[in-house]
Amino acid sequence: MILVFDINETLLDTAALTPLFEKMFGNAAVRGEWFLTLEGAWMTTTLSGRYFPFGLLAKSALRQTGLRHGVDISDDHQRQLIDILVTLPPHPDAAPALTKLRTAGYQLTALTNGTLDAVQCQLENAGLRDLFDAVLSVDSVETYKPSPIAYQYVADHWQVSPRELVMIAAHGWDLIGAASAGYRTGFIARPGKVIDTQLFEPDWQADSLTTLSQQLMADVKT
Repeated sequence: MILVFDINETLLDTAALTPLFEKMFGNAAVRGEWFLTLEGAWMTTTLSGRYFPFGLLAKSALRQTGLRHGVDISDDHQRQLIDILVTLPPHPDAAPALTKLRTAGYQLTALTNGTLDAVQCQLENAGLRDLFDAVLSVDSVETYKPSPIAYQYVADHWQVSPRELVMIAAHGWDLIGAASAGYRTGFIARPGKVIDTQLFEPDWQADSLTTLSQQLMADVKT
């Protein structure tokens, strides 16, 4: 079985951005507003058939957030944002759970909406790079998740049917996109992340990667 992992928020803890948003806006909660703006940007570019690299969209979302709050966003603020993004710490359960899955014989793939260079830096800095058999970026197909093209890219890389892939993420939209492309799915309820099972029910769900991994391995044994 090939497991496909989202990176930001799923494996890496974006709470590390909180001090930057407290400094810029005096309110840590603005980080969530910025991320929603960023999500809206990549959804819009995907639906409209356009593409801009993740870093450009991340900085644009920060500038838009600044305009809404009357805060001047400098070039230095934007550099700090990108610097922190590529050095995000892993969630405490990430390395142990990935190690167990790899030892159990799963092939592990990273699939990110970030650029390939950025995710390589992220995983190296987080001490997770050597746990992955493949690290892939939507930058290679110039369309963001949840586009079907992004998920098919992974299937093509491994030369398998999408049904042989399991997408693991802390975002419902990511899992809905993956399921629509033929994947099975696993949801991790990271802090602040929820999924409405009346709208979409993943194949597996848990509040940690440790528990989700145990569910996966138990299902395979049975």
